[in-house]
Amino acid sequence: MRARDLASETWEALDANRGRSLLTVLGIVIGISAVIAMTALIGGIKKALVSSLGLTQAKAVYISVYTGDPITQQDVGYIAQALPDYEFVTGISYGSADVTTQKKQTNAQVMGVSPEFFQAQSRHASSGRLVSSDDLDRMSTVVVIDQNAVGLLFGDADAEAVGRTVRLGNDDYTVIGVLPATGAATGNGITVYVPRTTCCARITGSQTVDQIVAFARDGVDVDQLVKSTKSTLEAHYHVQQDASSEGGTGGGIMVYSMKQIADQLNSTMLAFQLLMTTVASISLVVGGIGIMNMMLTNVTERIREIGLRKALGAKRSDITKQFLLESICLCLAGGVIGIVLGYAGAFGLAKVAGVGIMSGMGGSGGITPVIEPTAVTLATSICVAIGILFGFYPARHAARLDPVESLHFQ
Repeated sequence: MRARDLASETWEALDANRGRSLLTVLGIVIGISAVIAMTALIGGIKKALVSSLGLTQAKAVYISVYTGDPITQQDVGYIAQALPDYEFVTGISYGSADVTTQKKQTNAQVMGVSPEFFQAQSRHASSGRLVSSDDLDRMSTVVVIDQNAVGLLFGDADAEAVGRTVRLGNDDYTVIGVLPATGAATGNGITVYVPRTTCCARITGSQTVDQIVAFARDGVDVDQLVKSTKSTLEAHYHVQQDASSEGGTGGGIMVYSMKQIADQLNSTMLAFQLLMTTVASISLVVGGIGIMNMMLTNVTERIREIGLRKALGAKRSDITKQFLLESICLCLAGGVIGIVLGYAGAFGLAKVAGVGIMSGMGGSGGITPVIEPTAVTLATSICVAIGILFGFYPARHAARLDPVESLHFQ
């Protein structure tokens, strides 16, 4: 039988039962769409996290010390001296204050930082500049805000904020720079950045360092450096290892890197991917069984047609090929619908909840699902495999029918 004739007869057979065919492939549609949506979303999340967090953040190490005594710049200096594998070590001081403009008054978390903080965070000003060493030395009353804060404080996220004055606590500060937005504005407060010396003198009234950020040198094993940092600080502060492992405020040392967080996120996404793959596999198996049942029904309904074709000279291989092709076409049709619905669902979910998902994972911005050719190829291959696997028995059953008995079948 020529390929064109085989394709024509396959199309006519499927077209005769369009409604039943569509209902039969629902399992395939659900399974493929789940795989495609999951792959596209996870790929988009990974890409967005790399873009948001920055590759350099993998070298950032965050240190919190809970020993009962306040941490100061002397402790920061000790870490820098004791651990030369760090390119720099800097302290962060946290405070809070009311921030006021002509249009808005709200509470702000104030972070007292140094220029190195922004380097460790891989953050750059979209306009203006960031905190400088001169600002630290002079204890300048300058502030850096993000794009969300611009919209909240000045009524328009696109407003020109650099050079404008805001009142932070009891003092007026000049906005020197604007950072890209780090997520959705909640309206319940913002984060602003001032020189650490200014924060200690005007906001907190204390020289306490609340958190230490260190940045590993190129080529250094960050995981090993985290371990050596923890053991060095445990010895220095006479903290027991089991106490520091808890990392709580009751006493201890907490050391972690962005690389560890990224690894944890990858593990979480892998577990979610395995779960979704399991669910999709069950749906595909159910869909394959539905395909087989429909093909067996088709064979029963077309017994006389099969007998007539065999009486006119059709070979077993011709009958097998036709029913196998029908099964494969059904699965491919379900696969195409599933691919389209999967990507549509991924883009829809990313549009509705993308910013929230990224914020919950510590990133910023939204998610753009990734369309991967390998995923489409894999989905197509799965459909063909299901069509062959679940269509083989009905096809062989049809091919082995006796032509004489088939012609007398009522």
